[in-house]
Amino acid sequence: MYSLWQGKRNAVTCFQGMLMSLFQFTARRLVSQVHCGFKASSKKQKFCLEMARPSSNMADFREVFAKAKHIAIITGAGVSAESGVPTFRGAGGFWRKWQAQELATPEAFARNPSRVWEFYHYRREVMLSKHPNPAHIAIAECERRLSKQGRSVVVITQNIDELHRKAGTKHLLEIHGSLFKTRCTNCGNVAANYKSPICPALAGKGAPDPETEDAAIRVEDLPQCEEDGCNGLLRPHVVWFGETLDPNILTAVEKELEICDLCLVVGTSSVVYPAAMFAPQVSARGVPVAEFNMEATPATNRFRFHFPGPCGTTLPPALARHETEIIS
Repeated sequence: MYSLWQGKRNAVTCFQGMLMSLFQFTARRLVSQVHCGFKASSKKQKFCLEMARPSSNMADFREVFAKAKHIAIITGAGVSAESGVPTFRGAGGFWRKWQAQELATPEAFARNPSRVWEFYHYRREVMLSKHPNPAHIAIAECERRLSKQGRSVVVITQNIDELHRKAGTKHLLEIHGSLFKTRCTNCGNVAANYKSPICPALAGKGAPDPETEDAAIRVEDLPQCEEDGCNGLLRPHVVWFGETLDPNILTAVEKELEICDLCLVVGTSSVVYPAAMFAPQVSARGVPVAEFNMEATPATNRFRFHFPGPCGTTLPPALARHETEIIS
């Protein structure tokens, strides 16, 4: 399998300059394979136009599912949205008067760490009240069941809410980090943190209403590193706009995509790179890919299956025990 990341990992940014990142992230051969019509020859363009529309036949998908030994499930914001998680996207995606891309950057944190921590404190508190929905639970139950049959399921998620973990998923790759982990800006230590509030100064802060004034919390009162002798300022351990993804995580993702014989794309718009390339790359080597999403995406026609509708409705029957499964 052609390596997505070989020799280019450190050049990839997660969000900003998506098209530029695409060329930095992949070799030209992969781009021409996966992104039909990007700058392809007329023959390849014709091939793309003639590609069969994806099937929505659940019985056919279930036959493929029953034979799969290594299943990769790529999930995005659409899964969490069904649990009532704010996405901070689109026209209504504001916290106070800012959109996420104005706050989720290293520059914003350097300018005003208090405001950025208020934003993330709000998101953490919201998530503590949310629960996995039927899609999360179906994935976790599928992993548990298939592991007893010598089959594997890995979840590759763009979400930072830990709802997959809360549902019981064990084999989980969080490519954008977690709301419930912190990283020290001084010593670099990464630690799980489920405190509520994360520090006393943030108690009762973070209200999203546009008229709310900034709390203007002093840096020394914001979350601090607890490693001996450090006391450095903590930041959320998430990938911000303009930052590179963890190369170790990307390497782990690459290995899983190389061995998977079935790939599911669940609740993702397929527009955020590099994650948007994961499933098309798998499809390009002939592996069945099934998309579960409210609507079609730019990648839909590259996949063998597409199941429209809420993931919490379409996914559970897709991942339920197949009649051929032997339960010990």
